[in-house]
Amino acid sequence: MSEMSNLMQRHPEMSVCETAIVSAFEILVKCFSSGHRLYVCGNGGSAADALHITGELMKSFVVNRRLDDDFISQTRNCFPSESEYLIANLQGALPAYALVENIVFSSAYANDVDADFIFAQQIYCYARQGDTVLGISTSGNSTNVINAFMAAKARGAVTLGLTGMSGGKMAIFCDSCICVPETETFKVQELHMPVYHALCKMLENHFWVTDK
Repeated sequence: MSEMSNLMQRHPEMSVCETAIVSAFEILVKCFSSGHRLYVCGNGGSAADALHITGELMKSFVVNRRLDDDFISQTRNCFPSESEYLIANLQGALPAYALVENIVFSSAYANDVDADFIFAQQIYCYARQGDTVLGISTSGNSTNVINAFMAAKARGAVTLGLTGMSGGKMAIFCDSCICVPETETFKVQELHMPVYHALCKMLENHFWVTDK
């Protein structure tokens, strides 16, 4: 797995996370291969990471992503004269959603109910068995992320954690948890980016690079 080797060369301290990263990759491959979806949540800087991750998965990251053959065929059947323009300007994508984007819903739920459940409510609404929920928390103790994991478990979704060295309270709710070897918030965040970039590259290679 060349991208994993590249990550370890650039960040040798991440060797303690290698097994967990591979596990997360395998979970995500199974999720997307089965037609399921990924939901990502986090607070503050981790909310920005949630948006960053979904942005990398929904369009070409490093390699060109060809559209699937069924979509190409259907587009040509439905729109013969416009199909090539549409096909040329769309890219292969993996269905990933950041649960931090809907400020109208989030502010309403925080005001009317409880801010600790803004992610859990969305998981209850969207997630189904076989989907995956990725929760990002530098401490591992974000209550709204933990509540999202509990809702995910009740829905039959798989849970992935991305956190700091201790794993925090959320670790026990994760099917796989990547605990980067730092404790201070900004240092944890600095290691989260190379982890999820590696995962995004590995997924892109798996689904779109034919000469692996």
